[in-house]
Amino acid sequence: MRELVFALEYRPGCNRVADALAEHPDARVRSLSLHATADRLWRVDHATGAPAALDDLEAAFRDADYYADCLASDDCGATQTTRVLDRDGDTLVLYSDWERTPRCASVPHIAREHLGEGVLFETRHEGRHYTWRLIHPGTGDVGAFFDAIRDAVGDCARTELLKTGSTSAAAAGSGEGTVGDGSDLSPEQEAALRAAVEHGYYETPRETDVGDLADHLGVPRSTLTYRLRRAEEQLAKRFVADARLPDSAAGA
Repeated sequence: MRELVFALEYRPGCNRVADALAEHPDARVRSLSLHATADRLWRVDHATGAPAALDDLEAAFRDADYYADCLASDDCGATQTTRVLDRDGDTLVLYSDWERTPRCASVPHIAREHLGEGVLFETRHEGRHYTWRLIHPGTGDVGAFFDAIRDAVGDCARTELLKTGSTSAAAAGSGEGTVGDGSDLSPEQEAALRAAVEHGYYETPRETDVGDLADHLGVPRSTLTYRLRRAEEQLAKRFVADARLPDSAAGA
């Protein structure tokens, strides 16, 4: 089995969920379950954030002109329903069911066409970045899959490959199955981290800020913030995993 992790960075006005999350930087949405057949998609999502953020996210899921996972740039005529399964304080759990039309496109349906039917999906949505983790048999055409994704999103989003490799390598690097948990940083994440260190972003006091660093790298501020956050997360989890190894070895 192979692992594939990539992100879509949505431009303003192209995705209601991304717009809502961009207004609430501390809010997050992650998938608890996601399944697709040839003509349907259903999923359960777990959102966290302040009450105002959860209000906006619920509205984005419920009231969007077309389903949030559809990559069509306008109303595709699909039928969708979204129900609140639970809401308590700073958490919101949503169930969505989507029946697609011939005009619809989505990451899971494109994956079925190019990577086969036995694909597992996991997602995380932060700000304008929508990260997908796919576990697939490895017998399909990954290049054709990415070409189809780019054609489907058009000018609405930019695609960024974060990681690809065997699932055994991913498991060795992390004990958790969350998006972006690999032992290796993507080239973009590594470049962002190196630039941040070289330009004094991690010094106290800081010698540069995110805006100046983003200008230096020629990327949007939100993109750089996302790459640094993902790199820091992976390094922190790797550190904790490595720290546990002596205890695990001793108990073996």
